[in-house]
Amino acid sequence: MYCISYSMMKIVILGSGGAVPSPARSLPSIGIRYFGEVYLFDCGEGTQRQMMIHGMSYSRVKMIFLTHLHADHFLGIAGLMQTLKMNERKEPLFIFGPAGTERCVSSILMGAYPFQICIKEIDENFSLKNEKFKISAFKTSHNVRSIGYVFQENDSRNFNKAKADRLGIKGSMFRKLEREGEIAIGKKKVKLEDVTKPKKGMKLVYSGDTLPCKEVLLASKGADLLIHDGTFSEQHREDAANKMHSTVSQAAELAKKARVKNLVLVHLSNRYKDAAMLEKEAKKIFKNSKVAFDGMEICV
Repeated sequence: MYCISYSMMKIVILGSGGAVPSPARSLPSIGIRYFGEVYLFDCGEGTQRQMMIHGMSYSRVKMIFLTHLHADHFLGIAGLMQTLKMNERKEPLFIFGPAGTERCVSSILMGAYPFQICIKEIDENFSLKNEKFKISAFKTSHNVRSIGYVFQENDSRNFNKAKADRLGIKGSMFRKLEREGEIAIGKKKVKLEDVTKPKKGMKLVYSGDTLPCKEVLLASKGADLLIHDGTFSEQHREDAANKMHSTVSQAAELAKKARVKNLVLVHLSNRYKDAAMLEKEAKKIFKNSKVAFDGMEICV
């Protein structure tokens, strides 16, 4: 298991392969569990079973974000919806993807559902915000209309417990200080910044299927984690160009230029039986490179 410590987040590579599944690799899907809710990025065939195997609750899926409309990236939605229906889900489920998403997704859904399925077609100008994070899209370079996604956690503040203890801050006083920014302790006023320090929010970038391009580079600047197309070895660079995918070396070069902290390579072609060889190739360029495997966790 490959773990990076962040906040209340767990990231699971549910499917690390591409185009055609194999005994070792399922079709593309990334699951993010954040404060108890699950966000899927792509949903290849068999995603719900991968969630069961790798400890990510399908019943808690709140949103699905599709990078493009090749079948290996969205066919898993049909089975997932049927399972949610059989489990009598009531909460709405939101599906976002590029133009054509409503037609493609609607064509694989079967019958009526006891919950609302909200499908929204988006482009690189998309952005969704709440009090904890922001998800935005960026253009990528594939052989159909495609987008990637940035999951950006909001900045926050960490309490200095020793200092808070000295000042007598305890229990519900922490929540009041966070809410109001200032509390009175006796005759003294204590401000939030007096007992906290800034904490930068985690930034995760998922490229989907793409050639290396400036849009991915710009979106990935300073990311804590970049999950990038690594379909081919450098020896098959011509195939990568023709099919509009990346080699692991190209992904590593982009990660290095973007100064990301960690690179995870996904969408591996079945022609490569030795993932260690691909990882070695990437590490020559960017040392914090990892080749994904099904069930790989990036967790608290």
